[in-house]
Amino acid sequence: MAEYLEGRENQIVTKGVDSHELVGGKPSVAGSVSQRACVFCGSRVVLYPIADALHLVHGPIGCASYTWDIRGALSSGPELHRSSFSTDLREKNIVFGGQDKLYQALHELIDKHHPKAAFVYSTCIVGVIGDDVQSVCKRVQKEKNIPVIAVMAEGFQGSKKDGYKIACDALFSLIGTDESMEVSPLSINILGDFNLAGELWMLEEYYKKMGIQILAPITGDGRVKKVQNAHRAALNVVQCSGSMIHLAKLMKEKYGIPFIKVSYFGIEDMSDALYEVAKFFKDDSVMDKARELVKDQLTTLIPALEPYKRALQGKKAAIYVGGAFKAISLVKALRLIGMKTVIAGTQTGNTEDYRLLKTICDDGCIMVDDSNPVELSEFVKQTGADLFIGGVKERPIAYKLGIGFCDHNHERKLALAGYDGMLNFAKEVYETVTSPVWQFVSRTKNKE
Repeated sequence: MAEYLEGRENQIVTKGVDSHELVGGKPSVAGSVSQRACVFCGSRVVLYPIADALHLVHGPIGCASYTWDIRGALSSGPELHRSSFSTDLREKNIVFGGQDKLYQALHELIDKHHPKAAFVYSTCIVGVIGDDVQSVCKRVQKEKNIPVIAVMAEGFQGSKKDGYKIACDALFSLIGTDESMEVSPLSINILGDFNLAGELWMLEEYYKKMGIQILAPITGDGRVKKVQNAHRAALNVVQCSGSMIHLAKLMKEKYGIPFIKVSYFGIEDMSDALYEVAKFFKDDSVMDKARELVKDQLTTLIPALEPYKRALQGKKAAIYVGGAFKAISLVKALRLIGMKTVIAGTQTGNTEDYRLLKTICDDGCIMVDDSNPVELSEFVKQTGADLFIGGVKERPIAYKLGIGFCDHNHERKLALAGYDGMLNFAKEVYETVTSPVWQFVSRTKNKE
């Protein structure tokens, strides 16, 4: 076990060795260079994919730069979300306040771009100087007759997970404010898919073949009107529970919409997601179509995976991702292509999530919550991992240690969800793990 900071004892567990339970959801320990992002980042990445809305960052230009295009969220129509707008607060604004600048920026941008709604993100410095962002938003909303929503996401309030909750509250204020869309009795909302590399469009095809309408994708390829009508769906399907479970609970409480938690990564979880939706509607024809769809997909996918499984048999993988459901799906997907998971960690998992993760990990797997670069580097050396699956902050760790890397975070441009995504995943893992470049890199492994 690598050395760790005092106070993190219960956030690191080796399955089959340690008897204590892995505790998640704790604040980061002082002195730990946590891989977690800030509250503002969490709110921004959830709301950003709403493509016909204006997204205005009220703060220094660095905050807008930090989160611009942070998700590879594609749009089938408008692309206003691809522009990163900021009030660009300077020293004078910090001393005398930035409310006038915010008001002027909102008027200028709304007049120029004609958005269906506007989200205004409050950053750290705004929380310090005390700008009344909410009053400015209410004033502009009345003058421009579109929703103008204050997202009070000062980064110092907590972590990225707290930002998710703030974003959910912002979305909830939109839901139920329109009823003009045509809605099928077999309708669902997908919560927590962000259409990275067009993955939502793959899911739409699957559900369409089953006769299911996706009323509101929240928020990948999102539209304000669809969000406003989301209260009329029969079921909420939560793909990223870390970011969207709060919204699902709010909608169940106010509108009586039940929700299920699913994952679209890997064969097993993708199939279960389709079956669970079919089961909810209690319609034999929907279930028959789901079974036929899964059968057709697996008939071609399983043989296509075999060459990768033979080549990767016995290789070891380290996982460090945002949410626990993603980690669980990745463990299953890696096992399907012959790989063993030796490190499994997340930024935002809770204690219950880790209990479930532990049941599918092999003995000897190091499970970690809210890790940091030093810990992760030591764990990789100890376990002799051949692959690291993570996000942009984990990539340098992998390359410095001389092992392959697979981007499974929101910056990626390759679709990894669904059945086609599973094949893409196997190809990417194979290409990086077996790359000839690693023969030129000296690696430090455990002595067995």
